[in-house]
Amino acid sequence: MRDTAYERIRRAIIDGTLPAGTALRDGDLAQQLGLSRAPVRQALLRLAGDGLVDSKPQSYTRVAGFVDEDVRDAVQLVRALHEFAVGQALPRLEAGHIAEMRAANERFAAAVEERDAGAAIEADDQLHEVPVRVCGNRAVAATLERYTPLLRRLEHARFTSLPAHRSVRRHTELIDALAEGDAVRAAAVTSTIWSDLEDLLEIP
Repeated sequence: MRDTAYERIRRAIIDGTLPAGTALRDGDLAQQLGLSRAPVRQALLRLAGDGLVDSKPQSYTRVAGFVDEDVRDAVQLVRALHEFAVGQALPRLEAGHIAEMRAANERFAAAVEERDAGAAIEADDQLHEVPVRVCGNRAVAATLERYTPLLRRLEHARFTSLPAHRSVRRHTELIDALAEGDAVRAAAVTSTIWSDLEDLLEIP
């Protein structure tokens, strides 16, 4: 129940259903989610640790605002970890993994055309998750799970102003490099993908 509460509240924060500054009352959330207060309280504590919730005992619990420094730090860490994951995964990637990434990029492209932010970001996550999964490093996966939502939340908020068509091409370049076993090119394209995001989000 704690994990269910965490995932559902986190999703609502990331996609903007719960915008920055929204008061989070455990009783109200528990009723909305059909859960008891205890797992909701635990979820809010975890989300505070993730930087998605602000809380002051006996005062307030609310959805955190955007903090430029936190997002900038997160995107730099995420970029480095994805570069590492791609390098570690490359010797283990099979044709099925490449096909999985191509299918995710096709879903991403279709969602971009339809201006469906949620579907685009979900497909993007699915694409980049493949090398992370294949590399088999649980610390990398856990750290990305912790910090990527800070970026996805800002992407949701600014999706209409992001030239996402560029990402479709970048994804294709990455998949082609992995299919060809070109580790240097794959790492370079991965770095560019996340550097582009840092620039596009206008992080100082």
